[in-house]
Amino acid sequence: MENLELLLQGFSVALSPFNWLMMAVGLVLGILIGVLPGLGGPNGVAILLPLTFTMPPTSAIIMLSCIYWGSLFAGAITSILFNIPGETSAVATTFDGYPLAQKGRAGEALTASFTGSFIGAFVGVLLITFLAPLVSRFALKFGPPEFFAVFLLTFCSFVGADTKAPSKTIISMMLGFGLSAIGMDTVSGQLRLTFGLSELLRGVDFLVVVIGLFGLGEILVTMEEGLAFEGKTAKINAKVVWQTWKQLPRYWLTLIRSSVIGCWMGITPGGATAASFMGYGIAKRFAKNPDDFGKGQLEGVVAPETAAHAAGTAALLPMLSLGIPGSATAAVLLGGLMIWGLQPGPLLFVEQKDFVWGLIASMYLGNIVGLFVVLSTVPLFAAILRIPFSIIAPVIIVVCTIGAVSVHGAMMDVWFMALFGVIGYILKKLDYPLAPLVLAVVLGDKMESAFRQSMIGPKGGLAIFWSNPLVGTITTVALVLLFWPVIGFVRRQFARAEARTANA
Repeated sequence: MENLELLLQGFSVALSPFNWLMMAVGLVLGILIGVLPGLGGPNGVAILLPLTFTMPPTSAIIMLSCIYWGSLFAGAITSILFNIPGETSAVATTFDGYPLAQKGRAGEALTASFTGSFIGAFVGVLLITFLAPLVSRFALKFGPPEFFAVFLLTFCSFVGADTKAPSKTIISMMLGFGLSAIGMDTVSGQLRLTFGLSELLRGVDFLVVVIGLFGLGEILVTMEEGLAFEGKTAKINAKVVWQTWKQLPRYWLTLIRSSVIGCWMGITPGGATAASFMGYGIAKRFAKNPDDFGKGQLEGVVAPETAAHAAGTAALLPMLSLGIPGSATAAVLLGGLMIWGLQPGPLLFVEQKDFVWGLIASMYLGNIVGLFVVLSTVPLFAAILRIPFSIIAPVIIVVCTIGAVSVHGAMMDVWFMALFGVIGYILKKLDYPLAPLVLAVVLGDKMESAFRQSMIGPKGGLAIFWSNPLVGTITTVALVLLFWPVIGFVRRQFARAEARTANA
């Protein structure tokens, strides 16, 4: 009951004229970012974050979160009409979305996609509304060992979830930890990794890192690929929307499954991309005619979009309640909160109730408004893709440069942005994940502080991470996830040896 009262109070904050305007601006910018090649949710939020420094924190985070919702909605537009995923989480949407567009059913596919996204996000916001306060109250009992164990669990989860190349995840993470260590050590006062450069005394700002990695790095990759846009047109009217909505109840089980999958993958560091593929795969496995998937099935559009939006929304739960982001975008938002002087975590729900509940209320409003905005503006935003990329790319680069300069007003940050743009390009070409790197840059110093505080306590020593059932359980689970790829490799070797023995 208390949560509902606080939520109503949050609606009064979110519905103020200025916050309402920021919500609308964020949604439009998010849709624009979602349909433009070389951008996307994390990229757009990172590039536009400096523009919010002069705003009140509540208005700024509402605008940035709506940019994220808008980009997730819009990722389906290019996937369905042009077979070009606007977001990595929209890749699975192309499997059935584009075949539907080729059959002249682009309007149905887009309506189903937007509606599934809305439902997934709505479930994710409900989860945040009722679980985040409980998690934050529980986390108030945490000390440095517990926080270090949770940080460790977060990073180990990335390693355990990567079944293809966990070594790349670890390398990316170590690079992020190295960047977070640059500057002055807050405990000893000694300089670390500054190489005699006074500009590095304050460290490398995370915002410069993410603008380079996501914004400039993605532009370089896109320039190399030389995208050409040849897609289908779509017309969405009330008749198409109503006919599509009448079909969706038959996929109610798929909507529930995908929402649950998305929420789970959002809270854990699985991310929206993994959630969308998992949602699509499970929908196909339980479908009556799985062979029809990939040929233009409406269910094949609903499942990944619902899961992706649920994951993208649920990723904010650990960020708000524990100060641990569940996705790259949440990591960027976490850094923004810290710039505004807010410390995400359990105390946020105690000290900044208006901010937290205003943000949660804006999630409800942003998704409702976003659904109707995308349904009514698809032809307009799809037409933007007719603009030559040779015009779009320089504009994005200029925006990235302005964003980098505005952080500290230093030209050195522009050079750092260019450097990280090249690094981002190389990592993308070599298929290294960027999310663990960004997460390590944002959380590296906090993890180090929690570890050092644990070591100088009265029970200093590694045994402190097993000093009580809570911290011992979290640490043990983290280590199991860290070595899970090794365990899986050993199991596969045993299975192969048994198979060879049986064949012999």
